[in-house]
Amino acid sequence: VLCQADNIPRGENDVAEETKATNTKWWPGRKQKHPARNGKCNLTGWWENDLGSRMHVFAVDSQGNFSGEYHTAVSSTQKPIKPSPLIGSQHLDEDGQCTFGFTVNWKKFSDSTAVFVGQCFAADGGEETLHTSWLLREKVDSLSSDWKATRIGHNIFTRVG
Repeated sequence: VLCQADNIPRGENDVAEETKATNTKWWPGRKQKHPARNGKCNLTGWWENDLGSRMHVFAVDSQGNFSGEYHTAVSSTQKPIKPSPLIGSQHLDEDGQCTFGFTVNWKKFSDSTAVFVGQCFAADGGEETLHTSWLLREKVDSLSSDWKATRIGHNIFTRVG
């Protein structure tokens, strides 16, 4: 559903769907540099990863909790891709290079769930990046298929709005 690792074979339909989804313009504006505030990362806003998936993180509360929407650009399902809810938490620390985690429930078009963990980095020039690793669990029909139900990968997100 989410991001397919390089070592997972993909058919022509998967590539066509990824290209089609990546070309969809349901997000705001073009990529822009947004300086980190006071050298600290701020998760709030729009982010895009290296595969063209976008996420919108709503306001982070004083405890580090946040919610948002994930707009994946890749999927293995034949159903139309729809924005999916995400919910997460970040570790609030003094240097602002926070660690965080969030879950995406693909319930609107797939029987799978993904969890992301990562860290926000603010470069000297102020540009923020999110370095993440993820696990994706797809529903399988039997225990004998369990071996292929979980995928692992990583993405780097940059701020886009």
